[in-house]
Amino acid sequence: MVDLDRTDKRILAEMQRDGRLSNLELADLVGLSPSPCSRRVKHLEEAGYIDRHVTILSQEKLGLTLTALLFISMDRHTPDRFERFEKEVRAYPEVLECALITGQSSDYMLKVVVRDMDAYQEFLLGRLTRIEGVTGVHSSFVLRRIIENTELPLGHLY
Repeated sequence: MVDLDRTDKRILAEMQRDGRLSNLELADLVGLSPSPCSRRVKHLEEAGYIDRHVTILSQEKLGLTLTALLFISMDRHTPDRFERFEKEVRAYPEVLECALITGQSSDYMLKVVVRDMDAYQEFLLGRLTRIEGVTGVHSSFVLRRIIENTELPLGHLY
């Protein structure tokens, strides 16, 4: 694990705030010349602090108007059953997040994005409930997103 200095922390904060910054713009924001800034970014990537670079698309503009949170119950709590379920849901592009959870009567929580209720029904009945071991699915639908943030809190680093 790399020790992060003040400049590294600023680089991470600026990059997650705006992933389209050029190296020149980023260097200016953090007070470096372009070459050292580029080397630091590469080092942060290699050390695993920067996982990947993405573009966030508009669900609404793309016609993906239904977001559902699904709570999945499994019949058995065995490694092979969980591995099979996880492998299967990884292949579903509608699944934006999948987390193994505790503290609920469910084993997994999925965040799913689809076009509409018909597409959701097809996803649920045509694929998800057909995965071996799935015994229950409880769905909640997002009415309105209040906070939708992709920036991790970095205050603990300072």
